[in-house]
Amino acid sequence: MERFTKEQLRTAVRDRYGAVARGQGTECGCGPSCCGGAASAEDTSKTLGYSAGDIASAPEGSNLGLGCGNPQAIASLSPGEAVLDLGAGGGFDCFLAARAVGPGGKVIGVDMTADMVALARKNAQKSGASTVEFRLGEIEHLPVADASVDVIISNCVINLSPDKPQVFREAFRVLKSGGRLAVSDTVASAPIPDEMKGDLASYSACVTGSASVDELHAMLAAAGFTGIRIRPREESRQFIKDWSPDKGVENFILSASIEAVKP
Repeated sequence: MERFTKEQLRTAVRDRYGAVARGQGTECGCGPSCCGGAASAEDTSKTLGYSAGDIASAPEGSNLGLGCGNPQAIASLSPGEAVLDLGAGGGFDCFLAARAVGPGGKVIGVDMTADMVALARKNAQKSGASTVEFRLGEIEHLPVADASVDVIISNCVINLSPDKPQVFREAFRVLKSGGRLAVSDTVASAPIPDEMKGDLASYSACVTGSASVDELHAMLAAAGFTGIRIRPREESRQFIKDWSPDKGVENFILSASIEAVKP
């Protein structure tokens, strides 16, 4: 990604998802459903492993269908836990997490896009979700106190960061000892062609910012994490091919579950 500055990459991502939040997106994000309305977002979420009950329980307008997996399925959330969602979007995963941790728990969603934070706060207000809070900030510089959360979740967002090692250092900082990372994200399964790397739209569509399994493992270990497990999903090629039709992106990236523990 050296052909673009970090700020150029952040601006491309912020512009793209700001437009999605305002309902003005002419391109899709990480997934095709943002172009297809509520029904398409629901169908996409079911493909990613969310149940009909999950989808129905979240406030209307929170599910934008932008993910590439279901971090809820691997997070094993328990009542009373504090949860942080990196790149919370409209708040869908935050609201599901709040249901899992109950009234004694707490959920914080962080997003760098002001329009997404405004949308998520609106969704929280209309649903009366008093244990969910949304904060504006970059995931490389989290507006969250040291050792204050039990679990970090994220859905197809870390690949969008131009400084992934810093994301994992920040994740390590805010987790309590024994806390865990449980995210869904894209990984590179083959070298990404140079023509794609030169396309900002491909970066903001969760393609060219994807790191390999080995690279992610090294970043997590360097940040201090242990118990690292990265499991690509070969079947994810079926929905990834719809992200950028006719570009063959499914030949280069996969969705994966990524888990790690702070000792």
